[in-house]
Parts: sequence; structure tokens; C-alpha cells
Amino acid sequence: MKASNRLLALFLTFLKIGAFTFGGGYAMLALLENEFITKKKWLDKQEFLDMAAIAESTPGPVAINSATYLGYRMAGGWGAAAATLAVCIPSFVIIYIISLFLDRFLTLTYVAYAFHGIQICVVYLIITAGLRMLRSLERDPVSLCILLGVGMGMLLCTLLAVSFSSVYYILLSGAVGILAGKIRRICRKEGKP
Repeated sequence: MKASNRLLALFLTFLKIGAFTFGGGYAMLALLENEFITKKKWLDKQEFLDMAAIAESTPGPVAINSATYLGYRMAGGWGAAAATLAVCIPSFVIIYIISLFLDRFLTLTYVAYAFHGIQICVVYLIITAGLRMLRSLERDPVSLCILLGVGMGMLLCTLLAVSFSSVYYILLSGAVGILAGKIRRICRKEGKP
């Protein structure tokens, strides 16, 4: 595909995703997966999981980080700029229009009903994206231990009402992954399975 055509395709894809993603980056993951893996076949599942991990663990909104990463991956610096701009335009336009009529807009009964319905849809999209990513994970003991450890840690923090930032879960999981990788490498050198 020609570079200009790829840029246009990236821009239009992220413009569409940005226009129909309510609920932030996590809700966007399901749409990104559908567009980039299923429809366009620009990425495989492992690349998508890597992108999701990078987008989550770097500063900034997941939606913008995802767009920047995928744009760069598909078309370099110009692709990153096009994808990032495209994913931001719909939100900017919608918020600008709403701000012009904010007081009247929020008092409309149908707007309240619509937002309630959108909230339910966002929960569905986040759960769907999470389950798809869970199914794509490697099923080795280290991955399962990290998953179980993080899940139990989150559950305990929730039950005990302890405020523990998700950043720490990411950092701890990354550290365990690095440690496990080093142990695997040492075991392979020594001829152990």
C-alpha cells in the first residue's frame, strides 16, 4: 500500500474509532482489535497485546497512546501524528459543541437516558476487550502466576478499601516478568527445562 494511502487509511480508521468510542481507551481496545487484527490484518494478536501493554504503562490516556503507537507502527512518525490527531478530533468537536449548550444539554431527560445506556455499553466493551486479551495470553506458569497474583492483589485491595494505584500493579508485573525471563535464560544455559 502506498504511504499516502496508508496514512489516509490510518486517519480515517482512527477518526471512526474516535467518533464511536465512549468510555476511554479500554473501551477502545475492542474496536482496535476488530479493526487492526480482524478486518485489516495489520497486526497479529501478540503485537496487539504488546501495544495494549505499552499504551497502558506509558503516561497519558490509553486511547491516545494506542493511536500513537499503532500509527507509528504502521507508518512511522507521520502515521503516529495522523492517528493521534484523528482519534482526538471527534472528542474535541463533541465536547466543544456540548460546552456551547452545556446547561440545557445536561437537563434533557433523553440525554440522561442515553448516557446511562452508554455506561452499560462501556462496561461491556471493557469486559470484552479484557476477555479477548486474557484468551490471547501465553498459558505458561509465569503468566498464570502473575495473572493470579495481580487478580488477588486487586481483590484484596478492593475488599480492604486500600487505595493502590494500577501503576504499581503494572510495575510489579513487569518486574516479575523480567525476573522470570532471567530465570528462564539461566535454566536454558544450564540445560534445564
